[in-house]
Amino acid sequence: MATISPAPPGGVSRTGGTARRVVGMSAGLLLLALALFASIMFGSRTTSFGDVVDVLSGTADAQLTAVVESRYPRTALGVLAGLALAVAGTLMQGVSRNALAEPGLLGINAGASASIVTATAFLGASGGTATMWWALPGALLAGVLVLAIGSGGSGRSQVRLVLAGAVLSAVLMAFIQAVTLTRPQVFDSYRYWVVGALGGRDFEVFRAMLPFACAGLVLALLLARGLNALALGDATAAALGARPWLVRSGGLLAATLLSASATAAVGPIAFVGLAVPHVVRAVVGVDFHRQILFSCVAGPALLLIADVVGRIVLRPQELMVGVVTAFVGAPALLVAVRRMRGNA
Repeated sequence: MATISPAPPGGVSRTGGTARRVVGMSAGLLLLALALFASIMFGSRTTSFGDVVDVLSGTADAQLTAVVESRYPRTALGVLAGLALAVAGTLMQGVSRNALAEPGLLGINAGASASIVTATAFLGASGGTATMWWALPGALLAGVLVLAIGSGGSGRSQVRLVLAGAVLSAVLMAFIQAVTLTRPQVFDSYRYWVVGALGGRDFEVFRAMLPFACAGLVLALLLARGLNALALGDATAAALGARPWLVRSGGLLAATLLSASATAAVGPIAFVGLAVPHVVRAVVGVDFHRQILFSCVAGPALLLIADVVGRIVLRPQELMVGVVTAFVGAPALLVAVRRMRGNA
């Protein structure tokens, strides 16, 4: 199992490390700003830089203003979902000390999917905001169930956690396949959500996701010191005053809140929670305070850039953001695995 090392050797220059962090974080903030502007600028109708400036300054005509402002909910949701998935991935990798861990291990994607299929097939639920409200309890319930079975402080409990997530996901996916194969109309509604997309959502979805994401982020920041101690091993963490089982349980709960709310809002989006923590550690180092804060920059930047690419590459059609992240993330994962095998 690929593990995350707690700290670099003492010979590394503190000044050089600080300079690298400053440059990396500045580049990340600039990239996020550009991604925000591009997300507002690009869509089915082309708008120029000057058009966006006119809208933001209030001097544009009503038609142009309506076109640009229609992209605000999509952009805001991309920021919040990217933040949630990236921080959840950072927590999962920190709690498990496994550099290949990601939020999907908790069965959250399968729980949200099963909830949507159930609501559509048996309760007559339709798309839109209703999808968010049906997916969220399913995602949370699946995550909490996996935590109840597998959480704890020992290495064996971490294996139980992975096994519980895998078994629950397999059972729920079998249920989903059975329902969608026998009810084609359910599949037609489900297939759009399951790819993962930012389009077609309004600010109501953003507002519904916001409290869960904020609660998860606050809990993550409160646990950062404990995660730093946990990276040194359970015995050392306990000697430093941390409670490994409590840190792990809290970290998994925060990851559940973050990834469940994001998945319910935008669908399952692969590789953001897996790839972003690797980039973040390369920029800011092993301190979890910095990792969590920089994940709030890198995650939204990645998701918004992927969404903009999806809007441009097949114009006038659109490629779902979940497809774009999978295309980019799969090679990135292979590179990460090869690097870790080379360092082993």
